[in-house]
Amino acid sequence: MINFPVSDWMPDAKIPSGPIQDKWSKYKLESKLINPNNKRKYTVLVVGSGLAGASAAATLAELGYNVKCFCYQDSPRRAHSIAAQGGINAAKNYQNDGDSVYRLFYDTVKGGDFRAREANVYRLAEVSSNIIDQCVAQGVPFGREYGGLLDNRSFGGAQLKRTFYARGQTGQQLLLGAYQALEKEVAKGHIEMFSRHEMMDLVLVDGEAKGIVTRNLVTGEIKSYAGDTVLLCTGGYGNVFFLSTNAMGCNVTAAYKAYKRGAFFANPCFTQIHPTCIPVKGDYQSKLTLMSESLRNSGRIWVPKSRETAEKIRKKEIKPSDVPEEERDYYLERKYPSFGNLAPRDISRAAKEACDDGRGVAVTGKGVFLDFADEIKRMGREWIDGQYGNLFDMYEEITDDDPHETPMMIYPASHYTMGGLWVDYNLMSNVKGLHVLGEANFSDHGANRLGASALMQGLSDGYFVIPATLPAYLTTTKPGAVTTAAPEFKAAEDEVKERINKLLNVKGTKTVDSFHRELGLIMWEDCGMARTEESLTHAIERIPQLRKEFWENVRVTGTADGINAELEKACRVADFLEFAQLLCYDALNRQESCGAHFRVEYQLPDGEAKRNDDEYAYVAAWEYTGVDSLPVLHKEPLTFENVHLAIRSYK
Repeated sequence: MINFPVSDWMPDAKIPSGPIQDKWSKYKLESKLINPNNKRKYTVLVVGSGLAGASAAATLAELGYNVKCFCYQDSPRRAHSIAAQGGINAAKNYQNDGDSVYRLFYDTVKGGDFRAREANVYRLAEVSSNIIDQCVAQGVPFGREYGGLLDNRSFGGAQLKRTFYARGQTGQQLLLGAYQALEKEVAKGHIEMFSRHEMMDLVLVDGEAKGIVTRNLVTGEIKSYAGDTVLLCTGGYGNVFFLSTNAMGCNVTAAYKAYKRGAFFANPCFTQIHPTCIPVKGDYQSKLTLMSESLRNSGRIWVPKSRETAEKIRKKEIKPSDVPEEERDYYLERKYPSFGNLAPRDISRAAKEACDDGRGVAVTGKGVFLDFADEIKRMGREWIDGQYGNLFDMYEEITDDDPHETPMMIYPASHYTMGGLWVDYNLMSNVKGLHVLGEANFSDHGANRLGASALMQGLSDGYFVIPATLPAYLTTTKPGAVTTAAPEFKAAEDEVKERINKLLNVKGTKTVDSFHRELGLIMWEDCGMARTEESLTHAIERIPQLRKEFWENVRVTGTADGINAELEKACRVADFLEFAQLLCYDALNRQESCGAHFRVEYQLPDGEAKRNDDEYAYVAAWEYTGVDSLPVLHKEPLTFENVHLAIRSYK
């Protein structure tokens, strides 16, 4: 066991006083404001153009701020938010089934296994209804009932219907709404858009975030941009596992550079494994495909009760339909009768348990069935296609199996990350002037995010929270006081150029992808769905060795001038090779099981997670001290005044 250095100091989370239901209203009532004519004097740098970034940039520009928005994609429409499928939660209670702001708040805190900050979660639940109104006004085509009213579906971790959806394309439709709001402000001249620009470093002046260094991915130019504040909206770090549901370009670089500049990284070990993904087919597969959690509304998850039957299915000697009902194990319905197939995502380890028992049905042994036969018989094929048509088409295109006729095969895969840069109630990190939104921060989901809550958080932070909290910092600064003439910008640019030249000059024999794949295998085997002190210790020993080999033997072809996809990947993988060690440190330090963080040594007799509230009811915020040095642990205690700590049960 490693003894990590621990600091007694922790930044103030700036949580307003008073009853939880009044905190956000009180905050807005008492917060500082900026005169409309003065807002145009401030420049806001927004890094990322997904749901959090696009909504923040559009809203702030509409309020009058000068906004510069950066994304590495060729268009904001290609941000990974577009890949979200199932829906977005909101406490509208349109179904009259007992929903409320408090119930959404409670479900989210409980779903996160009591490792989230109460005040932030309640604000998220409170703002959720406004998001739906905003998106409907933009023309987002949410699913509707026959009479024209907005429809809802269920998602994991809830016993009611609160999820608004657009078939299996909800993220795409929400992003198009945010994108059109963004482009409206671009056309007005209030936003300057920089596509194909990747953030390479954060620039601090007198300890405050005042700019970024970017690389133009088309020309290769390294250039600095100054602003009065920086908003990181750069998503999560799930690609540290190599195989994940994330787009190939998703990375940790922006957040990790901020961490190396002094921003605390909170709870990095809280990584979510999504239960419904198309299983791995071979050793050289480069990514995995998500099948929306919403499918669990209609599909039943099962494996054969016997290993012999499972083996016959794997060898294609029998079809799934040949297995009699009494020989099927609907294990989620058996283990969690109250929630059944809609148990939360961290319960996905139940699929691993079934496959480890030799009852997996994919050729590799890593797969279970998601069967729609009962729902098709009950509701009809036309209704199923109206709900999930594009998902069924996608599955058939990839696997050549029709889910109408044969069950889907699914298996858990790396998907979302609850950890992220530490932020206070204002969404500002411990580095003044650096605000962090959406998946890039840690604040709302604890140790496990409920399905359909990622879109809710991204749009909540962008449309409603940051416009109200940003003045708290900006009113303490003089607009335009810092320019790129400050020596800190030149120093940061030189560091970026030096790192790029170092990568290009290694001239080794192994590809970037080979290192990334090897890192991903270490992370999945040693720090994936199940973790132990032994496996984490092995990963912590192996990662520095792989990192050393990377810097001695990686081959990055091409030059720094112009388009170079290999160089882009090399820069990102270099950061993953450092960040992965921090993730494992955090997992080793947290000697409990909670949410998606499952330590095999800490489980109840029935195999459920065993939390240790006496010692680990805190946010673990890590401070960088050097690549080869142990990070310093800062602890933000979590207090629960509105939700009582209890053993989380979905039985």
